[in-house]
Parts: sequence; C-alpha cells; structure tokens
Amino acid sequence: MVDAAPFFLATALSPLSPGNRPLAVYIEGDGLAFISRHTPSSDPTPTNPTALLLALAHPGPAAYIGRPCQFTDPTTARHCDVAYWTNLRYAPEVIDSVGLAIDDLKRRSGARRVILVGYSGGGAVAALLAARRSDVVGLVTVSANLDLGYWVGHAGFSPLTGSLDPADDAPRLKDLPQVHFVGRRDKVVEPAVARSFLARMGGDSARLIEIPEADHTCCWIKSWRELSRRPEMYMIEGWNSE
Repeated sequence: MVDAAPFFLATALSPLSPGNRPLAVYIEGDGLAFISRHTPSSDPTPTNPTALLLALAHPGPAAYIGRPCQFTDPTTARHCDVAYWTNLRYAPEVIDSVGLAIDDLKRRSGARRVILVGYSGGGAVAALLAARRSDVVGLVTVSANLDLGYWVGHAGFSPLTGSLDPADDAPRLKDLPQVHFVGRRDKVVEPAVARSFLARMGGDSARLIEIPEADHTCCWIKSWRELSRRPEMYMIEGWNSE
C-alpha cells in the first residue's frame, strides 16, 4: 500500500527495470462498486482484478495501481466513504491520489516517463491524468467510459455529480499517441462512448480498435498478449520493451 493522501492505494511493480523506456502503469477499473443497479457495495475490491491481470501479461516491465478503497484492510481503509466508488469515483481528489501513486512508482522504478493503461473506469482515470501530467507519452484504454456525460445519458444512470469527465479534457489530448480498445458486444460501456470521446478530441493521434467477440469482461485477459502486440501499439513510444 502506498500513502497517496487522502487514500492508501494498492500498487505493484515489476522487478524488471524499465531502463530508459517509459513505465507502463495499469490502473484498475471501478471494481465491485455496486451489488445491484441501485445498491452500492460495502467494499469496491474487484472480484476479478482485470487491470492487474493485464499488467501481468504486459510485453515488458509494468506497474499497477488499484483504486481507492480496493484491497484495503482496517489499517488502510482511510477516507473510504461509499461515494468514492459511486458518484465521486473520478473526483479531483481521486485523480490527485492516483497521481501520487504514479510518482511513487516512478521513483521506485527509476522511470522518467509513463504510459497509462486503464481498464473500464480506470481508463477514465488514465485519460484524466494524461491531460494533467507532462510525463505521459501514451494512453491505452480497454472498455473505458471516456465520455461520462454520453455514457450515463444513454445507459440511464444518474449523473456522477462531483466527478471529472475525461471528455471535457479531450481536446488537450489530441497530440498524445493513444489506443482505445472496445468490445463490439459490450453492453456496459458501448463502443459509441469511445467514439464520442474521440469526436470531441479531434486530431489523428488516436486509434480505436473494435474487437468483435469482446464484451465488457470477456475476453481481454485471455487476449491481451496478442492485442498488446498489434501494430497500432507501436505508435506509443517504448510500448514493447521485450
């Protein structure tokens, strides 16, 4: 656990040094935020930590960051109000906290630059951080809700009052190399969400890759070694360090 005030965040770091290459930092999704459509969970720790498993399949050194209040115990569950995995899941203090964890991982690894990789809601966090940091050389998302306004409107969810929306920052990312993976069968975050984000961003630095057989959870982990070696990924500096 890293003290990334106001939260403690779970992190992991590959024993391999990135050397002069950027460090790929994977950011976990929203986890078990709800146990039903209208009932929040008491513990947002994911039952299947997708971003962690993607990081383990990364083609080179990688790091991992869990979201606030995931993987905590009574000594590290600081500031764990249910709002931080419901309407405040992308609040400024959440983004700042994950940023502190990235700083810690950079210090521990010796990396000077990072590639941010986010699954689902972790993709929203990654995009928000990419728009705010000067050390990000690439952005990769998987099934990410990159346009919150579009997402909640079309899904019939309540607005995430108090959260930042990556789509508002999209124009700031138009020159950053990025790849966004979406599942054509995804009913949780439909591909149109990413397309809306890209339309607001403009520019030609991003690639959208639709995987026909994928939904929100299947089958990213199983396919990641192959997907992470697609030719589109090499537009991101230092992506494959094998």
